[in-house]
Amino acid sequence: MMSASIFKLAAPDAPRRSADLGDVRFRSLLERGEWERLPPEVQSRFSKHLAGTGTALYRGVVVDMQMSRLGWFLAQVCRLFGAPLPLAREAGGAAVVTVSEDHRCAGQCWTRIYARRHGFPQVIHSAKRFAGPTGLEEYLGRGLGMALRLEPLSDGLAFVSDHYFLQIGRWRIRLPRAITPGTARITHRQMAGRTFLFELIVEHLRAGKLLHQQILFDDVD
Repeated sequence: MMSASIFKLAAPDAPRRSADLGDVRFRSLLERGEWERLPPEVQSRFSKHLAGTGTALYRGVVVDMQMSRLGWFLAQVCRLFGAPLPLAREAGGAAVVTVSEDHRCAGQCWTRIYARRHGFPQVIHSAKRFAGPTGLEEYLGRGLGMALRLEPLSDGLAFVSDHYFLQIGRWRIRLPRAITPGTARITHRQMAGRTFLFELIVEHLRAGKLLHQQILFDDVD
């Protein structure tokens, strides 16, 4: 695991300013006070208006990557659904994320690229949709998705899985908890300046932590 000294967190008493409203879809999932207490950099990232073919770009490096044997097996099984989980165990590789508008579903397309020591980089596609019982869900591919709860943090946001589902045509089937990989928790924490920490944890109730990934990203103009 990393030492906390690697990171320099934004000062908690730093003055906060209201970010440009822009895209209000994430903002609408929180209470007004919860949103306004977020660091202004986080407000800005999650209110970017990506019109037409515009994209937001983030560049980073994987600083920690841990995967249990069961977690590795889960990542391989998920190849059937477009490989939405990282496949490599090593840290130190470059990572790039692009975000664009999904005009067909009135959501956002997220593309993650992970460099690997051998072979082509892994490319992960997913779509965030502002729909479903929680108001936000992530579509992973081949009909598989998860409903998300958005939680405010003192220094950022947490996206926590509420349940998983299969979408088959007009049918939406909620998967029993017993056959799911457990809780997925994705956090976005503001660090110093233009840097933020992305953290992905997948934890099963009985099998424990299956996957833990941390990436330091910078905004790219």
